[in-house]
Amino acid sequence: MKINRLHMAVLAALLGSAALVGCKKKEEPAPPPVAAEPAPAETPAPMAATASVGSVDLGNAVGADMRVTAPMTTFAPKDTIYAAVATATSDPMASVPGKLGVKWTHVDSNQTVNEETKDITFAGDGVTDFQISKPSGWPTGKYKVEVSLDGNVVQTREFEVR
Repeated sequence: MKINRLHMAVLAALLGSAALVGCKKKEEPAPPPVAAEPAPAETPAPMAATASVGSVDLGNAVGADMRVTAPMTTFAPKDTIYAAVATATSDPMASVPGKLGVKWTHVDSNQTVNEETKDITFAGDGVTDFQISKPSGWPTGKYKVEVSLDGNVVQTREFEVR
């Protein structure tokens, strides 16, 4: 076989290509994509403290702590009638402004006897008292008191005057 210039040129090109491929610098793998730092978990907004009515006691006397001294459901016509409303806040350290109200009704005649609302700053546990009296005496019959917190009736107590 005769080697001519064309064969030599092809051979030189092949050897040159092989040399280039063999000498070629190794490519480093691409660095992994930088992960964005995860966003911090959202902390839920703190719930605003709320006030609630725990109990309502009726009686004809209250102590210095505004609690009814002897709970009862039957009263004499000339008794002063007290409603002691126990309240609490969801966070004992928070102050919660609100309105505490009562509506006294003579059930037999469907007449409102008295309505009263007090602006209160609730803080932890507390007691608020309301009272009604009638020097000439209450008509006998069935009555009820509705206790509301911020305009919503939350408890009702029924009682009787004999």
